[in-house]
Amino acid sequence: MSTDATPSRPVVTRFAPSPTGRLHIGGARTALFNWALARGAGGLFLLRVEDTDQARSSDASTRQILDSLSWLGIDWDEGPAFQADGRSLGGDARGVGPFHQSERLHLYKAACDRLLESGRAYYAFETSEELDAKRKEAMAAKRQYRYDRAALDIPEAERARRAASGEPHVVRFRMPDEPVVVRDAIRGEVTLQPEDLEDFVIVKADGFPTYHFAVVVDDEGMGVTHVVRGQEHLSNTPKHVALQAAMGYSTPTYAHLPLIFNQDGSKMSKRDKDKVAREACKAKGVQTPPLGAVGEADFQAWIADSKSQLPLDALEDLARSLEVDLPEIDVTDFREAGYLPEVVCNYIALLGWSPGDDVEKFDQAFLCERLSLDRIGKTNAKFDRNKLLAFNNDAITEMSPETFAARWRHWCERHMPEIPDRVAGEAFVTLAEAVRPRSKTLRDAGRAASFVLTPTDAIHYDEGAVTKWLAKNDGEGYGALEAMRDRLDALASFDQASIHACIEAFAQEKELGMGKVAQPLRVAMTGSAVSPPIDATLAVLGKDVVIARIKRLLASRA
Repeated sequence: MSTDATPSRPVVTRFAPSPTGRLHIGGARTALFNWALARGAGGLFLLRVEDTDQARSSDASTRQILDSLSWLGIDWDEGPAFQADGRSLGGDARGVGPFHQSERLHLYKAACDRLLESGRAYYAFETSEELDAKRKEAMAAKRQYRYDRAALDIPEAERARRAASGEPHVVRFRMPDEPVVVRDAIRGEVTLQPEDLEDFVIVKADGFPTYHFAVVVDDEGMGVTHVVRGQEHLSNTPKHVALQAAMGYSTPTYAHLPLIFNQDGSKMSKRDKDKVAREACKAKGVQTPPLGAVGEADFQAWIADSKSQLPLDALEDLARSLEVDLPEIDVTDFREAGYLPEVVCNYIALLGWSPGDDVEKFDQAFLCERLSLDRIGKTNAKFDRNKLLAFNNDAITEMSPETFAARWRHWCERHMPEIPDRVAGEAFVTLAEAVRPRSKTLRDAGRAASFVLTPTDAIHYDEGAVTKWLAKNDGEGYGALEAMRDRLDALASFDQASIHACIEAFAQEKELGMGKVAQPLRVAMTGSAVSPPIDATLAVLGKDVVIARIKRLLASRA
């Protein structure tokens, strides 16, 4: 048995996430490749929500996944309806929905009934305890466990009667007694012998389909021609191919993407976040959880067990209290960290694929035009955060001042709304351009601008900075600061150009280097000798705040 690709049909690709958590960056790459493949071929890209895991699926996770895809610029032609930035995504123009598997149970039941009638599926009644005992028996005999088809020893009529009476059961698919061959567009031909296959469950005891069954029924019903997914699914594909043959379905073109690992070869997962937070606790000598972050018992168990994991919300609360950044794993992480969506898409497209000609930076239109399965490699990719950061820095540097201000404002409104609330109009544009040079991400810019949010009476002065720039040389810096207070207060216009001219004139008059004037001002404004350009810093804060901060520092002089 082999796959039967059908290149003559219009290309239809799909992304089918399970809404059990946030969208992992690896899942985003899968969605991106499917989207670009469909766009480049003039086909359709559809989104399907595989929510048959009733215990773990949630509407909140679904919304988060849709929002993450929309932010990345990955729009779907068919799928759940979603509103984002004035756009309407999704719909069902071909009438192949609904797009939540939990709403398609009648389709799975009809397909299962056909398999039962044809003898390619059968009811099985073993309990979990009975199956566990057989597995242990196989392990003791040092052989691989494979379901022994014991249910087929029961006459078919009796199986049907027992199932109809409500006796707990599953439905198993009867695998063919011949090799199953999968032809993969990336990995080539994969053959599994009958002894490597077993009759797997297609309908669980709760009546819900398994992943293997639902995905095959859905791909056929939605006309999917290409299935591009992670390599971890390759072992599932023979089951899907066998099901397709038994049901008379067409077989899509399969392409299994190389896996994505961290630089050290470990898997990118939430455990990376737990590891960083745990190491931060130990490095800072934290032996009890910060108030409200996590319970004492859970915290101690987590600290003691390197494999244990805290719930994500608790972990993020803990990280905030420790003032530590967790590694980005999910699309939400990269968005909150201030990466640009087009940069994220550019970078993850390079994880396993290359356009050739040493091209590394491109937009999504280029990706749609150039993406082809034959240029996707087999070698697992490594996620280089430094390279992504460099890409992001370059993109920020290349923006016009107006574009950067608009992009940063949009990020701030979602993640640091207090900044645009505090700084408005031209002052915000001034602030944006002031913080941009040292900002590799939008969050860097937010942190660089945090001085505008600190109340004057809450500024903490760095002792080293005070000693170096104010107290040294018999308080030379204090004298400069006092003189500048009066000159700044006398300015009719408190804009950046006027402030710069004022500081420069004073420095020339007193024959001081600009640093001996600017640095005392920086300490007064921020508590440290680090800030954006001093003229912009003062202009953004405004005259009243500037004078108040100078007065406070002068009053603190011992």
